[in-house]
Amino acid sequence: MFMIPANLRYATNRDGAVILDVSNNAITPLNSTGAYIWQRLEREVPLDDIITELARETDTDREVVAADVGRFMENLKSQRLVLWA
Repeated sequence: MFMIPANLRYATNRDGAVILDVSNNAITPLNSTGAYIWQRLEREVPLDDIITELARETDTDREVVAADVGRFMENLKSQRLVLWA
């Protein structure tokens, strides 16, 4: 399970979204797929459900999507944009 730190703010734009870390005054841009995932993370949708939805909506093999989402989550974790609980 993961948590989104309270010091983060999120806003969509025409290209995807941005995450603002107000504690560190840092901005992380997200493409449209990253924004799709982030919106569901904020709603506490289980990661497996996000992967299944994304695979279905993009007509992509679930294993490929799972690997890509895993890398995305590791990237968020390394930037402390999500915390594993």
